[in-house]
Amino acid sequence: MAAVDLTTHPGHLARRLQQAHHLLWNTMVSEEITSPQFAVLNALVAEPGLDQRTVGERVGLDRSTIAEVIGRLGRRGLLDKVRDPRDGRRFLLRLTDDGLRSHRRLTVRTARMNQVFLAPLSAAEQGLFLDLIRRVSDASEGLRDPGEPPLLPQP
Repeated sequence: MAAVDLTTHPGHLARRLQQAHHLLWNTMVSEEITSPQFAVLNALVAEPGLDQRTVGERVGLDRSTIAEVIGRLGRRGLLDKVRDPRDGRRFLLRLTDDGLRSHRRLTVRTARMNQVFLAPLSAAEQGLFLDLIRRVSDASEGLRDPGEPPLLPQP
């Protein structure tokens, strides 16, 4: 049996892309704050006072992962949990002053990293690339819920 050409396998390419992103993130942005942690900080800058479940939905993290990320950010003093005055069972999340400062610092670094990451593409190609991976990512969200059938293209 002949070997397959993995350059035609989107999962293989996505893994390589993730490896490149991880390397750039660690060298250009932060070794302490991960990309998912930054996404949570960013979501809370955009919408302060969200609950954990909603933040997870906004940034595309499953329940166990968002719980771990929120816990780490809380232990680092970057966010606070406050009880929802309308529903005592729920906690709302807000960035601390340190969390806001970290977000500002990381935002500048992330912009630089994205320029390096996308440098092999022209401006038009960058827009197309981001549109295409966003479409695939959005369509893949249905795969998280085992009760939902995967979204398949119609013939």
